[in-house]
Amino acid sequence: MKILVLNCGSSSIKYKLYDMSDRSVLASGGAERIGLDGSFVKVTMPDGSKKVIEHDMPEHNEGVNFVLTLLTNEKIGVIKSLDEIDAVGHRIVQGGDKFCESVIVDKDVEDKIEALCDLAPVHNAGHLKGLRAIDLHMPGTPQVCVFDNAFHSTMPPMAYLYAVPYEIYEKYHVRRYGFHGTSHRYVSQRVCEMLSRDITTQKIITCHIGNGASMAAILNGKCIDTSMGLTPLAGLMMGSRSGDIDASAVTYIMEKTGMQPQEMADWLNKESGVLGISGVGSDMRDVEKAANEGNEKAKLALDMYAYRIKKYIGAYAAAMGGVDIIVWTAGVGENQIGMREQACAGLEFLGIKIDKEKNNTRGEEAVISTDDSKVTVCVVPTDEELVIARDTEALLKAGK
Repeated sequence: MKILVLNCGSSSIKYKLYDMSDRSVLASGGAERIGLDGSFVKVTMPDGSKKVIEHDMPEHNEGVNFVLTLLTNEKIGVIKSLDEIDAVGHRIVQGGDKFCESVIVDKDVEDKIEALCDLAPVHNAGHLKGLRAIDLHMPGTPQVCVFDNAFHSTMPPMAYLYAVPYEIYEKYHVRRYGFHGTSHRYVSQRVCEMLSRDITTQKIITCHIGNGASMAAILNGKCIDTSMGLTPLAGLMMGSRSGDIDASAVTYIMEKTGMQPQEMADWLNKESGVLGISGVGSDMRDVEKAANEGNEKAKLALDMYAYRIKKYIGAYAAAMGGVDIIVWTAGVGENQIGMREQACAGLEFLGIKIDKEKNNTRGEEAVISTDDSKVTVCVVPTDEELVIARDTEALLKAGK
């Protein structure tokens, strides 16, 4: 079975084509700057090199069409006909409380995703365009939606509700949903496979630390809490997102600056976080370099970043009555050696001990805790696309 995985953003389309007989990736790449001048597709070639192909993509329909054309291209394509693709799996950021698991797409599913656009206007709108482009270019091909927040649907009300009048939840569905769920699900399962442990007996804290960052408390295989909220803005300090902030501070800043609601939202999402504190940028490699060169604000940004991760580790250990495994994943989590060490420093009282030599690793599965550490700390590269492909295959085989 061949499955195409699509992740359609507001101005981008990431794709991977899988042969599910051996889970191999036949093709991958991404279209960027959709709707803007200079749009292009970056294709990963069989030898690992990248090939950039410029193409005018005024909207997602043309972007998806061009990606499909490249898959069947005589020179760089990997299939002769789109008929070889058995199904298409889509990443959907916001499933609200309407979707607690992956589903095969029909008109009702599309309508419900559209109805959730208020909760994720940029993301869900892009996903819908991808769904409808496949409807147009590959009519009759089964499609599956895998929801970013579905893994977090096992949270109890005490964890997902905000302490505002209950009618706000009833009327407007305002609650903590969480994101990166596909990643948290993958790495929590994968780490137990690595360590030969039964996930239904483990207390796991997963740290998806990238430009966007979130953490999850996973008790006996079920998520009981996560750091992001109604939107991906809440929780940890991130590349350009503020993370947790006093709501009154937001209204105070608006009064002082005259910013309108959307301007304030953009400011908190795009101009804050590591970027806002350091003044260097949102890429942790650049900030780390600046800090090593003596930039005090860059150092402060790193200290704040690590401190907030540490606080969430402590909080989630308390919520679960302990912790057995901590997993680091995503761009920063997989590659920033110093950040992992700094965030875990001082947590020896919880049984967390990092081995500096083992921690000297990037982008590979590894145990980075000492042999006598009561808590096993690991690095596990995430693979959200594989989870989407697996769910798509499973639903098709089950005929759901």
